[in-house]
Amino acid sequence: MKLTGAEILIHCLKEQGADTVFGYPGGCVLDIYDALYRDGSIRHILTAHEQGAAHAADGYARATGRTGVCLATSGPGATNLVTGIATAYMDSVPLVAITGNVNVAGLGRDSFQEVDIAGITMPVTKHNYIVKDVNKLAETVREAFYIANAGRKGPVLVDIPKNIQTETAEYEPVPAHGYTPKPVAKEALAEAAKAIRTSKRPLIIVGGGAVSSGAADKVRALAERIQAPVSSTLMGLGVYPSSDERFLGLVGMHGTDASAKAFLRADTVIVCGMRFSDRVAGDRSKFRDRKTIIQFDIDAAEIDKNVKTDISVMADLGEILKTLLPLLEQADHADWLKEVNAYKEYEKNTAPAPATKAILAAAKAHTDGDTPVATDVGQHQMWTAQYYPFEKPRTFISSGGLGTMGYGMGAAIGACIGTGKQTLLVTGDGSFHMNLNELCTAVTYKLPLVILLANNNTLGMVRQWQTLFYGGRYSQTTLGRKTDYVRLAEAFGAKGLLLDRPENAETVLEKAFSEEGPVLVDCKIDIDEKVLPMIAPGKSFDSIITKI
Repeated sequence: MKLTGAEILIHCLKEQGADTVFGYPGGCVLDIYDALYRDGSIRHILTAHEQGAAHAADGYARATGRTGVCLATSGPGATNLVTGIATAYMDSVPLVAITGNVNVAGLGRDSFQEVDIAGITMPVTKHNYIVKDVNKLAETVREAFYIANAGRKGPVLVDIPKNIQTETAEYEPVPAHGYTPKPVAKEALAEAAKAIRTSKRPLIIVGGGAVSSGAADKVRALAERIQAPVSSTLMGLGVYPSSDERFLGLVGMHGTDASAKAFLRADTVIVCGMRFSDRVAGDRSKFRDRKTIIQFDIDAAEIDKNVKTDISVMADLGEILKTLLPLLEQADHADWLKEVNAYKEYEKNTAPAPATKAILAAAKAHTDGDTPVATDVGQHQMWTAQYYPFEKPRTFISSGGLGTMGYGMGAAIGACIGTGKQTLLVTGDGSFHMNLNELCTAVTYKLPLVILLANNNTLGMVRQWQTLFYGGRYSQTTLGRKTDYVRLAEAFGAKGLLLDRPENAETVLEKAFSEEGPVLVDCKIDIDEKVLPMIAPGKSFDSIITKI
């Protein structure tokens, strides 16, 4: 059948299973919006800003495992997507960003609201396209969804000039083509199995790749088979249940003391879908001292990039573990587990207890293991990672690699819409000021969203660094904002509550979680509350700071 380019796009989105698009209309996407209106079967979420749309598509993808889709017009509409696209790229989130542009004949002529969005996004996408022939539009959209989900997942951009949206071409429906994982190299896997069998003190570290591959059950089976403790990167939280006795918590700069000590003592470290970022590996030159490093990763570019490994296997993590498990016998490392549990007990009795720990505990009482929990970036993000007990994958929604302040509100909206579940957003006053406009989106769609705003009137994590490494010179980190968040929430049409003392957390949060629509809780915390422990930048795991 013959359709316009805009109609072909809508049909292809439905082919690929896209049921929701987050976006903001404009002149160069009017034909796409008209086709959306006439079709009526795809839900469109109108955000307050294109960046919010990109973050919402990202949160939707992380929470559901499906591909997020965002839509923006040309020029500033397209450039407003860039931070969200880069955020998804750094954390390997499958996302398809669709932009309009001026007519093909007007490209390169400085036309109104023209920008080379393909050139701009080239470093932060897996691939991008400018569609200059309507006959290639369907094929391009299908490729975009395939690439976004093939191998290491990530964002793809499709730029569609205005005339391509109105020109016609033949369209024939084609079923979505799924990604087939590559086979696992048996020799490397046999070498890894031998090293694991001979290990006396194995440690498993899970990263975001374990979430992407859907390998949580297999990671748990591996830990049980080899009787190994498990640590997690920020992006790996939820892969291994925090309630399990083997779980040691977060690893890296703000990881637990137990994870740091277990890493130093381990003789074999099995890295599952983790890229050895600087915030995890610290001083990379010392990361592999006196231990065997085994890396399982789907991306060849990550093998030996940051840390030289002893054994590496490149394939989908789920496929690796499925093939590895039959090669391993049931191990008995009772003494090793007893040792690491002693680390946990010591830390439990000596670790500082910030006010947000009590607030998060009160919030947990009103959520379950399936509740999506989104964060912005900063101290509140680390407190959530440290103290909120994540039990399942895809429940922790946060910007890891890019560390995007302003991410949380859009991501929480996307996670809430994608799952249909009441969603918790933990944010800080610095981050919230960057994205508070999206509160109107949550109100418009009557989303069951509870926002815990850690209000210390400072850029807390930066202030913490200034305390530790800059002699207490607090240059431009004390915000001095006069914002009344309770009244602000009410102005947007949301419910606003004040939590001025942590001991009132249970009472206030019981009220917050009983509301049907968006609720913002202004949580007052001390300006000098710290995230501890902390490993000094560029230092190794044995340089942990536990007190200030």
